[in-house]
Amino acid sequence: MSRFKMKKGKGSASINTSSLPDIIFMLLFFFMVTTVMREVSLKVKLKLPQATEVQKLDKKSLVSYIYIGPPVKSKLYGTNSRIQLNDTFANIDEIQEFVAKEREDRDEADRKFITTSLKVHGMTKMGIVTDVKQELRKAGALKINYSTRKGRAKN
Repeated sequence: MSRFKMKKGKGSASINTSSLPDIIFMLLFFFMVTTVMREVSLKVKLKLPQATEVQKLDKKSLVSYIYIGPPVKSKLYGTNSRIQLNDTFANIDEIQEFVAKEREDRDEADRKFITTSLKVHGMTKMGIVTDVKQELRKAGALKINYSTRKGRAKN
């Protein structure tokens, strides 16, 4: 009878990791190119009201946002609702200038499709919203959208 001996010293083959840094850098560059940074840092609190009939906007690149709500830093700015245009607080008088600047920044073909979206805190008084709407009307910005959260209908 013959004997069979087990061969020692042979393990599983190791995995080749020489291309791993290339894959990691390729993923890093992909995410760096495709990531969009936040354009506006909010200085007002926003808790949008709920609505049942909600529609999404077609082109978000053609939307200008006006934020209205109580300031985040209430000790510094008070508790009354404030208007935020881009990254700064503004008065009602500055809205027409804001609309004109937003139109200039867009292509001439897209200017008639610009929508002004009002993001208003749910507990903001309607007086400031009405004043903003009057200024938008004077500036010729007649396409207005109210941003909301999707909610359920109350029965």
